Amino acid sequence: MRLHLSVISAAFVLLTLGQPAFAAPLPPPDSAPTRVGASGYRIGPDDKLDINVFQIAELSRTVTVDSGGKVLLPLLGSLQASGRTPSELSDDIAAALKKSFMKDPQVTVSVKEAQSERVTVDGAVVQPGVYPLTGRTSLLQAVSLAKGPDPRLANIKRVAIFRTVGGSRRSAFYDLGQVRSGKAEDPEIYGNDIVVVDTSGSKSFFQNFQGSFGLLGMLVRPW
Repeated sequence: MRLHLSVISAAFVLLTLGQPAFAAPLPPPDSAPTRVGASGYRIGPDDKLDINVFQIAELSRTVTVDSGGKVLLPLLGSLQASGRTPSELSDDIAAALKKSFMKDPQVTVSVKEAQSERVTVDGAVVQPGVYPLTGRTSLLQAVSLAKGPDPRLANIKRVAIFRTVGGSRRSAFYDLGQVRSGKAEDPEIYGNDIVVVDTSGSKSFFQNFQGSFGLLGMLVRPW
């Protein structure tokens, strides 16, 4: 399923009118979240966590933080996870186990999938969708999450990143071929970014949606 396809396609048309083919690199979003794996990352609802209790396989498992910010664990019941760093939650679990069940528990919590860290990849890619970011991710890596550009349809010379900066939706275009060859930067992707690979030839977004930009032009502002 092509996510947001008609809206984003029309935005491509708008960006070609009176704008340079490739805009300046995008700055980080308004509130760039602390990256998964960084010491300051705060767990949130719907995050998937890997919990490992050393040498106790029965207590080691993957859990999902519920909408109330809690996780349910054997022996311990419900524990608050949202708002805690993985290190803090590790200490919380170890303290709870030590209190009633174990002498010196060794607990490790890691974030397997962060709900707040997702990217939408759309357009001429093999498998459009919304994908989790499990760490620092570049444009090339984001397109790879969608199984790469569609070999029949993609125009890899026009790949756009849409991002909210300064309260407005901004955009920048990249030539994926130039990025692959090292002739252009491979920009960093942040949570909530939208990446769109243009289509080539007669199927180009610009030709198919020229009548739409008047209605949808205000949805995206080029950087």
